[in-house]
Amino acid sequence: MAGTAVDTPPFYCPIESAVHPEAEEAERRALAWLGRSGLCRDGTDLARYAGSRSADFYARFAPAADLDRLWPAALWVYWGFAFDDARCDEGPYAADPGAFATMAFSVQRALEVPGRLHCADPYAAVLHEIGELFRAIAGPVQNRRFEHAHRAWLTGVQWQIGNRAAGRMPDLDEYLAMRLHSAGGEPTYAMLEIANGLDVPDREMDSPAVRALTEMAILVAALDNDRHSHAREARRHQTEQNIVDVLRVQHRYSLHQAVDEAIALRDAVLERFLALRDQVTPRAGTSLRHYLTGLGHGIRGNIEWALRVPRYLAADGVTPAARARVPAQAAAGRWTDLPRPGRQDPRRLPSIAWWWHDLVL
Repeated sequence: MAGTAVDTPPFYCPIESAVHPEAEEAERRALAWLGRSGLCRDGTDLARYAGSRSADFYARFAPAADLDRLWPAALWVYWGFAFDDARCDEGPYAADPGAFATMAFSVQRALEVPGRLHCADPYAAVLHEIGELFRAIAGPVQNRRFEHAHRAWLTGVQWQIGNRAAGRMPDLDEYLAMRLHSAGGEPTYAMLEIANGLDVPDREMDSPAVRALTEMAILVAALDNDRHSHAREARRHQTEQNIVDVLRVQHRYSLHQAVDEAIALRDAVLERFLALRDQVTPRAGTSLRHYLTGLGHGIRGNIEWALRVPRYLAADGVTPAARARVPAQAAAGRWTDLPRPGRQDPRRLPSIAWWWHDLVL
């Protein structure tokens, strides 16, 4: 199954496009900082990191952020893609869950410890410095939420690596539960408060409705990434845990059937997200309203970024994307006004069925 690529049909996403007007300056600052860090041995490393276009990515999540808050958030995204490539998808840790756990939670601890800290691991050292930047621009509540989200991401990756080591394909419900964590959406969305200077009260952020909305935004983006990244992962023989292949194995679908069903499932989740957000927003406080808007920006921005980023479009992850694919929002054929119907009813999947319950703020 690895080596078979997936076409990318049009995306259903009735959310307005937005991007920060100073995205290029955020990129300049973040890459200059990375260039001085221990992660860059030479210009090739920096070019590879730049190929993720991480500043453009997060400029779409937080299009109204203060620049001094935006570029540190983009910096973590650059770090996250580098760490994912080197430690999660490839290399000696990618199929050794025990070794990964030891390394990953040492890295996690580097994020959590304030003040001076010596780290022999360059990924831990750089993450610690990013944590220091976050502590300088955001309060303890926002930093602790980010740290918890970051730990959840590493836990999800360990789950994924455990499946890989055992040669085990999860079923659909298990895959969705794992993907909610392993995709990295939790820390990415947790940075919305840091980048935008928000302080959402616990009683709102921890309410079932807002938890559901956050999880839905994470899953929509994760399933979109599965579509975008399938060709890249096929080249690297990493597609054993992708929504398309999960559906092919569990239901014996053809490639095209699996793609259609994956899209339909994702569209159903997005429909529920939009409906619930409309219900919650009128009762939300100011910070929560900005946060909920940011969830939508993230869904749309993630698609637009992926349609133009060398990470997904170029074989080496560095070569600039074809001009015809840039900018994504101008490519009318990439969007559709209608959700796709499918056979899979997400309300019958135990890990996510509760999103369709009668949730209140």
